[in-house]
Amino acid sequence: MGRGLRTVLWLVAGVQAVLAVGFVFELRWALEVWPFGDGQLTHIFVGSIFAAAAASTIWCLLRDAPRALAGIGLDYLVILTPLAVYSLVRAADGGVHDRARVAGFGIACLAGAGMGLVIARAALRAPWRDARPTPRPILWSFAVFVVLLLIVSSLLLARVSVLPWPVTSDQSTAIGLMFLGAAAYFAFGLVQPCWENAGGQLAGFLAYDLMLIGPFLKRLPDVPAEFQLELVVYTLVVTYSGLLAAYYLFVARETRRAFEPPPVVPA
Repeated sequence: MGRGLRTVLWLVAGVQAVLAVGFVFELRWALEVWPFGDGQLTHIFVGSIFAAAAASTIWCLLRDAPRALAGIGLDYLVILTPLAVYSLVRAADGGVHDRARVAGFGIACLAGAGMGLVIARAALRAPWRDARPTPRPILWSFAVFVVLLLIVSSLLLARVSVLPWPVTSDQSTAIGLMFLGAAAYFAFGLVQPCWENAGGQLAGFLAYDLMLIGPFLKRLPDVPAEFQLELVVYTLVVTYSGLLAAYYLFVARETRRAFEPPPVVPA
């Protein structure tokens, strides 16, 4: 992978990290990026997606693991391509309040999908530098996550309420596509089961979990009854995935040197 693309990826990850902070603290300049309505937990969720993308990319760059970036490129393609189409169609049919803003979001998503294609193509040309196998508990967890993400994504795209907060139909579609992209990313970790791949996925998961766990725990005592079960289940999933990521990134002897140069192991 060329130095120019690495530089671009550092810049993209930096922008994603800044946007994550902006969404979590609901700063106006950040919320202007999101054209599909308000809602504090929706904003925090979108911020957590930006944080996860930034963390996964930074992990791969710090580890000098270009091949592992292929999953990130796939994630961009699966989320942003249909989201671009959806946004542009919504802007064209006049069913949204600010058509220009929605159209601009769609164009930005289209550019992001193109970036994902570039990342995936460049990454797939690179060899694995750390081909140690992914620990089995991670693989089993990824398999469960993929199934859960596909189920939740399908329900959200069908406009079925499964989140522990109210969302509009546009938000349901957008978040459903985000879960679909996450499912593709973790499925890539199952197809390519080496630690170099899993480490970036766990780094993204940990960032995502850290963004959500506080707001979820704060909301638990007085959540409306209709969202109680969903919030409890979501909180348990976030807690488990966060502990899994933290253990293998920072505790487990065979994988804890998360940001040191990887050993070169023949594939």
